[in-house]
Amino acid sequence: MAPELQTPVPSPCIDICQMVPETGLCQGCLRTIDEIVAWGTATDDAKRAIWAEIRRRESEIDWQ
Repeated sequence: MAPELQTPVPSPCIDICQMVPETGLCQGCLRTIDEIVAWGTATDDAKRAIWAEIRRRESEIDWQ
């Protein structure tokens, strides 16, 4: 099951915690610093919205 469909919604953190200045995103989880900070108190709906953004960002990355 996709993590964003689980309850409770798991964190996307994969322990590669490095912010990329050019994108403003974490290299490991593709979240912004604001999304990372908010995660601990976010509702499951808010976490799913963050996951949706992560999926959108993943789709825009040229993985080659």
